[in-house]
Amino acid sequence: MRAVLTWKETIRDQCVYDLALKPDGSQLIIAAGLRVLVYDAADGSIIQPLKGHKDIVYCVAYAKDGKRFASGSADKSIIIWTSKLEGILKYTHNDSIQCVAYNPVTHQLASCSSGDFGLWSPEQKSVNKHKVSSKITCCGWTNDGQYLALGMMNGVVSIRNKNGEEKVKIERPGGSSSPIWSIAWNPSKDEHNDILAVADWGQKLSFYQLSGKQIGKDRSLTYDPCCVSYFSKGEYIVMGGSDRQASLYTKDGVRLATIGEQNAWVWTCQVKPDSNFVVLGCQDGTIACYQLIFSTVHGLYKDRYAYRDSMTDVIVQHLITEQKVRIKCRELVKKIAIYRNRLAIQLPEKILIYELYSDDSSDMHYRIKEKICRKFECNLLVVCSLHLILCQEKRLQCLSFTSVREKEWVMESLIRYIKVIGGPPGREGLLVGLKNGAILKIFVDNPFPITLLKLSTSVRCLDMSASRSKLAVVDEHNTLLVYDINSKELLFQEPNANSVAWNTQCEDMLCFSGNGYLNIKASNFPVHQQKMQGFMVGYNGSKIFCLYVYSMSAVEVPQSAPMYQYLERKMFKEAYQIACLGVTDGDWRNLATEALEGLDFDTAKKAFIRIRDLRYLELINSIEERKKRGESDNDLFLADVCAYQGKFHEAAKLYKRSGHESRALSMYTDLRMFDFAKEFVGATDPKSSRILMSKQADWAKSSREPRAAAEMYLSAGEHLQAIDIIGEHGWADMLIDIARKLDKAEREPLGKCALYFKKLKQHGYASETYSKMGDLQALLQLHVETRHWEEAFSLVDKHPQYRNQVFVPYAQWLAENDPFHRAGQQSEAVKFLEQLTHNAVVENRFNDAGYYYWMLSMQCLDIARESEEQRGEMLKKFEHFQHLAELYHVYRSIQRYTVRDTLHLHLHLHHNTLYALAKQSHKLGAYKLGRYSYEKLQELHVPSRFQESIELGSLTIRSTPFHDSEVRVRGQQDLSGARGSVCINCRQPFIYSASSYEVLPLVQFYLEEGVSDEEAVSLIDLEVPHVDDPDSHPQLTDNGGILQPSVVDGEGGADEDPFTAKMSFEQGGSSFVPVKVSRSALRSMSRRDVLIKRWPRPLHWEYFRSLLPDVSITMCPTCFKMFHSEDYELLVLQHNCCPYCRRAIDEPN
Repeated sequence: MRAVLTWKETIRDQCVYDLALKPDGSQLIIAAGLRVLVYDAADGSIIQPLKGHKDIVYCVAYAKDGKRFASGSADKSIIIWTSKLEGILKYTHNDSIQCVAYNPVTHQLASCSSGDFGLWSPEQKSVNKHKVSSKITCCGWTNDGQYLALGMMNGVVSIRNKNGEEKVKIERPGGSSSPIWSIAWNPSKDEHNDILAVADWGQKLSFYQLSGKQIGKDRSLTYDPCCVSYFSKGEYIVMGGSDRQASLYTKDGVRLATIGEQNAWVWTCQVKPDSNFVVLGCQDGTIACYQLIFSTVHGLYKDRYAYRDSMTDVIVQHLITEQKVRIKCRELVKKIAIYRNRLAIQLPEKILIYELYSDDSSDMHYRIKEKICRKFECNLLVVCSLHLILCQEKRLQCLSFTSVREKEWVMESLIRYIKVIGGPPGREGLLVGLKNGAILKIFVDNPFPITLLKLSTSVRCLDMSASRSKLAVVDEHNTLLVYDINSKELLFQEPNANSVAWNTQCEDMLCFSGNGYLNIKASNFPVHQQKMQGFMVGYNGSKIFCLYVYSMSAVEVPQSAPMYQYLERKMFKEAYQIACLGVTDGDWRNLATEALEGLDFDTAKKAFIRIRDLRYLELINSIEERKKRGESDNDLFLADVCAYQGKFHEAAKLYKRSGHESRALSMYTDLRMFDFAKEFVGATDPKSSRILMSKQADWAKSSREPRAAAEMYLSAGEHLQAIDIIGEHGWADMLIDIARKLDKAEREPLGKCALYFKKLKQHGYASETYSKMGDLQALLQLHVETRHWEEAFSLVDKHPQYRNQVFVPYAQWLAENDPFHRAGQQSEAVKFLEQLTHNAVVENRFNDAGYYYWMLSMQCLDIARESEEQRGEMLKKFEHFQHLAELYHVYRSIQRYTVRDTLHLHLHLHHNTLYALAKQSHKLGAYKLGRYSYEKLQELHVPSRFQESIELGSLTIRSTPFHDSEVRVRGQQDLSGARGSVCINCRQPFIYSASSYEVLPLVQFYLEEGVSDEEAVSLIDLEVPHVDDPDSHPQLTDNGGILQPSVVDGEGGADEDPFTAKMSFEQGGSSFVPVKVSRSALRSMSRRDVLIKRWPRPLHWEYFRSLLPDVSITMCPTCFKMFHSEDYELLVLQHNCCPYCRRAIDEPN
């Protein structure tokens, strides 16, 4: 720190007791003699003397807003002056005025005399005065204006509130022998507490909190202090007194430096607001203004920067991680040096040497290694691993950490620059620049300096490249000079440089700053410039360390410009090294692409890895594999690269040049660029043209343009694929055109055409195609399937060997379609079907027998509808045939079971049924039913060859328990009784599924008299919403494995629902009573819960209600048989018709 005298004035024969600065720093108010003097603070010229007091003026103070100031005098009066130097108010005390102070917030004025103090504000008409026990010597308000501190002659500090009431009393140890002469509150806004500095004539400086608690210990002074003043931000204190000088202290009271020595006591001092200017007033009338210049004390090594803070602290900052650590020295820090894990701090009387706790590059914990307790005078300080280097003008001294001087070098000129350039511990090298232009290299263990260069001008800055082969020098003319150290050759020079640094990670890169610009130079390329404020001091990778004013920052500088300079010259490896220092993703991609096009696959691969581009990495890997296999055609490699980059035309040219036209064709077709592909192929290669057309058709097909695809397949001669597309879309006109154009020898495409015609029901086109092929068997099959019997007969007449293929299906068709019935010969039709049924039973085709019996029943129903005379007889036959149809349909399953069994009884239907029942009862644990079945079998006449098996089964069943197993068949009944297949509780007849024969949760109900079928359907279709009343609906309970409605209590519950009222729930209750429903009950039903068998007249419709709506039930609309929906759908998918009546699913009802 240096103090420079700005101006100095002397008032003859007067003591300067006090001074005050206007808050904007423009005016200086002086209390000297009988007058108040106003000076210009900038140059010390007097503006105006103010008269008004009749005795010596002791004190002055300026208000915080700068609108008024006050002066106090030995004449016991206070005068308030405006900023225009006009007196506006005057009031008095009983004793001489000692000090005045303005409240920084409310502008209330405190005036203190020998016996009291007063508080005045502009809005008050009178001054509030308070008596004190001792003479007040100084006063000061807190920053928030809430409290006033008074320093007294008896060594007491009294802290009062705004009303003058004492809140805190601080009694100093010396008492009246140590009068308080000056106090000041720290104006810093960063402090958590208000801090009061107290200076007494016991030669002590102390600090207190607002509560009266002392901070730290008393600081001893060597003089009687007369004045204390804080800097605007509270970081420093200025004090003056009997030592005839003003001194600078830290905010903690550590003395730093002398500001200015005077010839008399320094009676008052003030710091100019928001500046480094200090004004002093002395007993001999001297007024002096000094500017304090704080120099930057710092050190840098790679990414660690150490600098002085608050004059007594050292902060070490990691410029990459932004970590900081503060080292408190509590003395003035004069010099700082940092190198690797060492940190040296020079204090006034000693040098401290610190080291890092660990070798971790991010470790920021320092500990003291050595202390050298000696006072040194030096211009520059450098630390090495084991030594300190002190520079004093021309002399360099090398000291060990134990203060032993090991070597000394005396230069021929003043040393201007010194830097450690590394080396093994104890043998580091120093780069030294002299004022006469000489540049030396000195090794710590070598007494002889080595001259590297001799310039004609003084050296300002030096640096050596990472490999120690190049030297960069900035001379006093701000010219950057770069030399080859070995040859001493000047490589290049650049103007406007004030500092220079080589990149520590790249040999050929350096940067220099000057004129507000940062300049980056790579190799011999032109300089890249960008604006930057500050002073460049280091260059590490992509980070440039810049010192601006007092702060060091690491600036991230993209290395794009030098990278592109290398790329322009196809220097890919050098460009990659630059990119590694730090460039954007876009720059990495450009580097990778350029290297790939330059066939530098190693660099391209590393660059693509950086941006994680797997697609290009796969390409590079494939090229490297091909090169290992012996491929060496660079044109082919480059063509692949161009294709990946989307430069398809260039790729095609390169493929053609390398003799790989097929790859170009594949590229165009894969990209669907068929026009370019055709242009590339030209009209000379018909084979390639056909392949191209076929691929284009494939693309059209996949892109859902089937007609275009079919046409392209035809053009390419791919008839089969074209036929598939046309047939799938049902374009019969296009298909017949193809069939007619095809040669009859092309049997496969013609056969496909015929198959698609059959699917499309184009019998004529199919017939024409088969005729063209000459496939008589397929043609006959077509006529049989389409029931074109006349055409089939005419062909059989010409080719009798195919008679069986026509007449057998014809007979089957006649049987199923009943020509007698269609001809109106009802009796003949019935006889015909009865004969067919008889044949089916004889041949064990029980499924067909059931179907024929169902057809017989329907024919009887038709006769009953048309003939009233025969109606009664036909309805009985209808019921009988329906019953037989059900029996044979069920017996088909029994017959299939007995066929699978080892014992196949070719006996009466009754035998097989009892045998199957006995076997299944035994398996399911229904032992009583099994015994009953075997007993019945033994009552029948069974051939001797089957007798043994039946007797064995009978003996086996007798060994089982008399009672049935707990696992019972669902809904098991006493089949030996006369009750039949009904519910054992309510006597409702069971309704079975026509496929699985499980009981369906259906109850048949009947309409009340007067309700027609049409009216019932309309009422059910209304779907009246149910009221959520639990008393108005039946509840379902599980009773014996069958879900049934249960009676619920409540008014109207059982009466309103006929399904509850008409059903008995006691085991073996009353006889069966059918359920009859009224109109209101019909309205309450949901349409989805009701199934209706809509029989034709003269039969009545039958109604069924599902008691379990969640169970899905399907009814065939032709035979009215009911199924579980899942079973029905599965059977329809298997047979393409109803499993009972064989009605095709697409046949209208």
